[in-house]
Amino acid sequence: MTIRERKLGAATRDAYGEALVDLGKANPKVVVLDADLSKSTKTNGFAKAFPDRFLNVGIAEANLAGMAAGIATTGLVPFASSFASFLMAKTFDQLRMGVANPQVNAKFVGSHGGISLGEDGASQQSVEDIALAVALPHFHVLVPSDGVCCKGLVKSIAEHHGPVFMRTGRPKAPVIYGDGEQFPLGGSKTLQTGTDVTIVANGLLVFEALQAADMAKEAGLSVGVIDAYSVKPIDEQAIIAAARQSGAILTAEEHLTTGALGAMVAQVCAEHAPVPMRFVGLKDRYSESGTPEALMEAYGFTAKHLFDEVKALVERKKALQPVAR
Repeated sequence: MTIRERKLGAATRDAYGEALVDLGKANPKVVVLDADLSKSTKTNGFAKAFPDRFLNVGIAEANLAGMAAGIATTGLVPFASSFASFLMAKTFDQLRMGVANPQVNAKFVGSHGGISLGEDGASQQSVEDIALAVALPHFHVLVPSDGVCCKGLVKSIAEHHGPVFMRTGRPKAPVIYGDGEQFPLGGSKTLQTGTDVTIVANGLLVFEALQAADMAKEAGLSVGVIDAYSVKPIDEQAIIAAARQSGAILTAEEHLTTGALGAMVAQVCAEHAPVPMRFVGLKDRYSESGTPEALMEAYGFTAKHLFDEVKALVERKKALQPVAR
């Protein structure tokens, strides 16, 4: 067997911008706000198509969140965008009191998520955004893995009444899905099942997980892969089924290992299907400046690193099995 080929598609930020324009045509209640970053977040397409439904609030993310909350109370459907690092870190109080507490129907999209942003460095790289969003009651929290997934999630977000945070990325994303795939909120995609380990990943690490599973197959191991595009609510049934079938779970996310996907999956397993686990992510630190490829390699986010984690988890699983007497 050969390792599947990496075919690059749209960056999820580009897919988001395209989906917004389509959404604007279909729903006249959709309005878009941006914090003077529309060229980067890709909301500039919506601004050009619907200038009377676009607001540039300037470099003022706290105001962005407050305005989105207020607009939502009028019956309009606001999508507010900025860099993920700014959108969550600068607006948490407004999101807490103006959006989560009253459960208003406002949508927030943080672009340039994770360390794959690259050379802009640690101040721009959001590695806490998912944990912060997960901590907000009533919020749905999403991390699309490719352009098709992102477009599908925009549609689902618009149909959902309530607050949502979605992270998008800067680099082109490897293609995983065909056009027309549906992505309901609270769901996941079990891309393949395995009997030795299941990798639960999101964002760019889903394709890395698929390649790692190919490497594992060549080594005689059976590895499942789940795209957990919905971090909150997490798809509990898919996680439980995978834990029971494979007996071991590896989570992989472009984020700190605390408070986000790994924590959500571990909570499900601890309560319903305890199994050995390992966690791939940043270990209580910030990243550095460098090319996206160099950073993904340096911090263990590539398929080869995931395969090494799979092998370590298989050995741990064997060590924990009772000795026959």
